[in-house]
Amino acid sequence: MPREGEITEADIAGAERLMGLAYTARERVQMVGNLDGQIGSAVARRGLELDNSVPTALRFDPRLPGFEMPRDEGCIVPLPEVPVPEAEADIAFATLPQLAGWIGSGALTSRRLTEIYLARIERLNPHLFCFVTVMTDSALSEADAMDALIAAGHWLGPLHGIPYGLKDLFDTKGTVTGWGAEPYRDRVPEGDARIVTLLREAGAVLLGKTALGALAYSDTWYGGRCRNPWNTEEGSGGSSAGSASATAAGLCAFSIGTETLGSIVSPSQRCGTTGLRPTFGRVSRAGAMALCWSLDKVGPICRGVDDTALVLDAINGADPADRCSIAAPFAYDAEAPIEGLRLGYLPEAFGEGATEIDRAALEAARGLGVEVVEVSLPELPYGSLMNALYAEAAAAFEHITLSGLDDTLSWQDDGAWPNTFRKARFLSAVDHVQLDRLRYLVMQALDGLFGEVDALIGPYMTGPMLVASNFTGHPCLHLRAGFDSLGTRGMSSLGKGKMTAAQPDASGPVHRVPQGISLWGRLFEEGTILSLGRALEARLGVAAERPELPA
Repeated sequence: MPREGEITEADIAGAERLMGLAYTARERVQMVGNLDGQIGSAVARRGLELDNSVPTALRFDPRLPGFEMPRDEGCIVPLPEVPVPEAEADIAFATLPQLAGWIGSGALTSRRLTEIYLARIERLNPHLFCFVTVMTDSALSEADAMDALIAAGHWLGPLHGIPYGLKDLFDTKGTVTGWGAEPYRDRVPEGDARIVTLLREAGAVLLGKTALGALAYSDTWYGGRCRNPWNTEEGSGGSSAGSASATAAGLCAFSIGTETLGSIVSPSQRCGTTGLRPTFGRVSRAGAMALCWSLDKVGPICRGVDDTALVLDAINGADPADRCSIAAPFAYDAEAPIEGLRLGYLPEAFGEGATEIDRAALEAARGLGVEVVEVSLPELPYGSLMNALYAEAAAAFEHITLSGLDDTLSWQDDGAWPNTFRKARFLSAVDHVQLDRLRYLVMQALDGLFGEVDALIGPYMTGPMLVASNFTGHPCLHLRAGFDSLGTRGMSSLGKGKMTAAQPDASGPVHRVPQGISLWGRLFEEGTILSLGRALEARLGVAAERPELPA
């Protein structure tokens, strides 16, 4: 008769089923007597509560042996000389180059632009739930300071006086940064995230904190569900939900999002924004909530391709406070020719399941003067990498699982974080190491692909690319490609290996909603996909259309 708390052979047999293993009876007998030390070590470590800010000792580096960092540097985007519109909505939806030209020349003040956006937030946020905190007083103060610099003849650059929204997982000194989650809704940081400092130095004006799905998953946070401006009956996608919704609705000039697996491209697909997920390591994550240390990336969400380039130029740079930070130059010339570039596509991405918008985008790309070629990827279990994400995320928020605080989160479905974190406790450490080795094979696979082509085009859920490119750290640009009439869409679950994928729902009313197309590029060569994206944006001609919003 086993003593109370004693591990038995039956316990081991049950654990085998959880782990997908099968040992013999003799092996269980041998194991049963010496598991106590292993378990004791694990329990002892759990007694040390690790703050979310504590990084991992191991660091992910997307560069394979032999990688050579590009040397070109400089962001060149022309600022058009056009008059300031009379209608405030036309000003609100203007591109960053237009706004920069107006503010730099004194034709528009930062104060007026900030007041326009604040008024739109006051009117529309009750419908969209996209802003968690509106920082009215500080925003107006920052705008006045930027106007004073212009009056004194000092222009800080294209983001001078430009108001933006910041995903509420970046620390802002003295202002709640609640990570969208009930256990942290009263969390007030003592300092600013690095990206806040960089944007302040560039002259940008912080309007407030935009909503994110709790702990960077989905579009549901403790204040409700962030809405898609094109169809307020559905969510705006996750997890940079508020950033995409606010930008699409003209509540800010641009916004900042993060992506672990789709959290920039998914809400950009849903809300029709232009999202740029930079190469892993390019932008500092210091002062940001960690979900997955080896996967998290920071990037801009805008209304046009050139806009994303201007923002990336301001936030690019190595930071010793981020252990995965990589020093890399950023180069983009908006007027650089693209003729001669090789653009690849996976044929299965445009076969069954592809939309007419997807195929039209590919045809538009063929008309850009680039060589469009079929490519392929080796057969690998790409989806298995998701278990590595689950393990990192569960480790980042171990405290709420072990303490029971996970029960306070609003979203408790099977695919939501609480259940996923619990299940992750049964992932094997040995399998985790093997997943890291698989990741290296995937890095080699994508490196081989981009040895054949300069960029890849496809729907954002193209084959294995959403998972593969996030785990390899390759950059992705997602831009609006057209519009479709669809029923209200729902969210796929983590259990299906998708964190943020919006799937059509045949039931319910039909809405005209945007759809996009993705461009993937080589490590630290965002300029190439930006140049292709700019040309494609112009050819498709759908970037300027606005959603119909409540009066």
